[in-house]
Amino acid sequence: MNELRNHAPKNNLALRRALYEGDVFLLDSTPAAERLVSEASALVREAFAEFDEPRTAQHSLDNLDFFRRVGAVRRTLFTEQRYHRTLTDVVAELGFDPSEVVFDPARIRAIADRGHLNPAAAPAYYAHRDTWYAHPQAMITWWIPLDDLNEEETFVFYPDWLRAVVPNDSESFDYADWVREGPDLRIGWQDPEAGKKAPYPGMTGEIAYGRELGFSCRRAQNLLFSGAHLHRTRPQSSGRTRFSLDFRLVHLADHAAGLGAPNVDNRSRGTALGDYSPMALEG
Repeated sequence: MNELRNHAPKNNLALRRALYEGDVFLLDSTPAAERLVSEASALVREAFAEFDEPRTAQHSLDNLDFFRRVGAVRRTLFTEQRYHRTLTDVVAELGFDPSEVVFDPARIRAIADRGHLNPAAAPAYYAHRDTWYAHPQAMITWWIPLDDLNEEETFVFYPDWLRAVVPNDSESFDYADWVREGPDLRIGWQDPEAGKKAPYPGMTGEIAYGRELGFSCRRAQNLLFSGAHLHRTRPQSSGRTRFSLDFRLVHLADHAAGLGAPNVDNRSRGTALGDYSPMALEG
């Protein structure tokens, strides 16, 4: 029975195998995670410099302006090496050997207050597996909040479906076609035109979701889970934007050995792994 765990195995192989089996880990912040959150928060404050509180700035801006600002922050975090070096420290502090893994750089996510009422934002709220986007079954998703968050402001897992087929159209997703449309699609969701340029894979039928695994969290905690987990962002009406970071990690030897979460329904074409990068090792 998959659970939300607050303590990770000391052995990294044991941690990775527990993740592939479906355990979700919500772990305390570390010095590097605190540093990454501070760096990202500084970029957010700069992007919304005329507002005292960036989390409520959406109420004074139109959607296009708001997400353009978020997109600028996202591009900076995704492309600049200094943030990759901090990310390397985040990974190392939880026992991963940075020389053994590759990563897809950190993205900032902005889940707006009542954003689920905006039809253009619908893909952000679809239940999905990250692996439907042509990621390996050994993919680990790593998520870090920029603020303390209530359960309403986070997302929910459906662990009963890790090993059960979910009706979906992942076969329509071709990674080469996706990135051919331009780097903004690879960098992520905050492009308001993204869904018009290339299809998002999603569920094609109703399911009985069953058991839900939700959580609240504190600033800079580390949430790790398998990219094969079916999960969904919660619609939220807290009055504030939720800002968070996430990145993807693949242990290359595990991938080569065929280790990872079970693949029960992922039919996406191509692979994103070629666009993952080595960690930013010093010296």
